[in-house]
Amino acid sequence: MVDIRDDGALLTIGAFAARARLSAKALRLYDRLGLLAPAHIDEASGYRYYRAGQVERARLVAMLRQLDMPLARIAELVETADGPASGELLAAYWGDVETRFAAQRTLAAYLRARLSGRSSEMYEKFEVRLADVPEQVIVTETRHTLADELPLWIPASLGRLEEAAGECGGVVGAPYVVYYSAVSMESDGPVESCVPVADESRARAWAAAAQGRGRQFQVRVEPARRLACTRITKAQVAHPQILAPYEAVEAWMKREGWDYDGPCREIYFADWDAAGAEDPVCDVAFPVKRG
Repeated sequence: MVDIRDDGALLTIGAFAARARLSAKALRLYDRLGLLAPAHIDEASGYRYYRAGQVERARLVAMLRQLDMPLARIAELVETADGPASGELLAAYWGDVETRFAAQRTLAAYLRARLSGRSSEMYEKFEVRLADVPEQVIVTETRHTLADELPLWIPASLGRLEEAAGECGGVVGAPYVVYYSAVSMESDGPVESCVPVADESRARAWAAAAQGRGRQFQVRVEPARRLACTRITKAQVAHPQILAPYEAVEAWMKREGWDYDGPCREIYFADWDAAGAEDPVCDVAFPVKRG
């Protein structure tokens, strides 16, 4: 057992809290969360004791908590607090925070305009047109995914399908992504990535072989469709900027007397990696029919 009477480096929780400029309640919380454990707990009384050398860690944890940093990232950072990696971890976290705040700021401005009755002004910059798409054989991959996973899953999934298209007669149309339900941090779709290919029989043989290896690819014949669509830039594909073109197309459909004829989709017709922020890369589209 530690002799707390003779070890001057040990402090009661009250003395340690005063030195760290924190409350005893906060120290108990940090212990419960696994971020700062006492140096010693008396078995008989349950009293907690800390070493003076733990003060800096306690203050660091408190400041990181003020940044709303997730507990797992705080734990990772404080373990490397004496090395150069800790600054990089903090910079990476804060970069994520600023990206999220920028998106929320854009969404707030969009909602403010919408609630103020200025939606039509936002929609005017999106030119909506009709496009007829012929019947297509497509290879597809479907997944339930939340919004934060979507930017990674879409290019990875389309990349897998485009690579496989070589065994299916080649790609014969722009790849696209179909949304069967909303995707957000509360709703997970599902979402289907699709690549048009030339040879249905070869595509079905490929899909069967892929399923035998545990991959869930599908092949189907997509019927000819009429689409109401608007073209957007790479910058506008990001959430929440992409909300406006979707609503612009729906407003146009309502105004022109068109009904929904299938789930909405994003058609990626340009080289994403080579495109700049203001380059057109995608059509936001709704299958339509006359009401």
